[in-house]
Amino acid sequence: MRAFTQAVAVARLRSLPMVAPLVVAALAIIVVAVAADPYLHTTVARMLPFALLAVSVAVVTGHAGLPTLGQVAPYAAGAYLTARLALTGIDLAIVHLLCAAVVGAVVAGLAGAVLVRHRGTVFLMLSLAVAELTAITAGQWRAVSGGTDGLAGIPAPRLLPGLPPLLGDRTVLLYAATITIAATAVAVWLLRGDRRMLLTATRANEDRARASGHPVNAHLWMVHCAAGAMAGIAGTLLIHTHRWITPADVGFGTAALVLLAAVIGGARSLGGAAVGAVIVLGVRDVVAVEVPGHAPLLVGALFVIGVYALPGGLTALPARLRRRHRRHAGPHAAAPPTAATSVRSTS
Repeated sequence: MRAFTQAVAVARLRSLPMVAPLVVAALAIIVVAVAADPYLHTTVARMLPFALLAVSVAVVTGHAGLPTLGQVAPYAAGAYLTARLALTGIDLAIVHLLCAAVVGAVVAGLAGAVLVRHRGTVFLMLSLAVAELTAITAGQWRAVSGGTDGLAGIPAPRLLPGLPPLLGDRTVLLYAATITIAATAVAVWLLRGDRRMLLTATRANEDRARASGHPVNAHLWMVHCAAGAMAGIAGTLLIHTHRWITPADVGFGTAALVLLAAVIGGARSLGGAAVGAVIVLGVRDVVAVEVPGHAPLLVGALFVIGVYALPGGLTALPARLRRRHRRHAGPHAAAPPTAATSVRSTS
């Protein structure tokens, strides 16, 4: 009972760290957009779909406590649906986003009906099977995916009927950043209050949560569906920023990298997961350019550093530094006055 109560109390104290990375991300996007560098605009814009996918993984892994590799399934569904809509002449961005969110939620719901009945390693292995089936389906279903050749020449989206398509590098960057930050902010808002406390308590002591009358599997399934909708939106952004797609974009490599990004950024911080995604892609696609052929080695080194040097991810680093400072300060360090001591001192 004590663990359950403590988990509920801790959940109330962790809302602010989830928002701070979003503010930092927004400021960083503004700085990038102001820069007169089209290549930088394109590079960052193409990182944002991966960042939003990492946020969806953080929802399932960090908050629901279910480490997953299967978020590429709704991601692929949203991406291929968007590509097919665009190729048939339906080019409104809002239609793409809404349809991708719905199909992402449906795919996640179908997979989640089986997945959420399991925990730990079994869940992880089943989600790996989902990721592999996604890649195989994308490679063989030529009528939809174009097979291993993929789909290219996808028309750019329009924000509103009559407006020009989104073609400018800075315009695409600002559009993708707006969708990514807005979707993440909605997820942060949905994960507060009672919903956040219930997920935290379930991670701490699932049996106690069940004994308290909570339908744990039903709540986890709904979280899985919501994360699937977010992954579907990320798939739409993949098409809008790249305008091509191949099975490699939705395969096991993507699933593993996005889980790594969530771990590095902090699986329980949605904004931190997005920052982790940018770091992973920065190492793989920017830093590795200086050492050709060594991208997997650099990403592997990043993973080792992240796990051993940053347990809890980047967003847990400030708290770790504060705890270390208190330990070094020693037992004789002055403690901050509490409310009770303040009352006694004034009476």
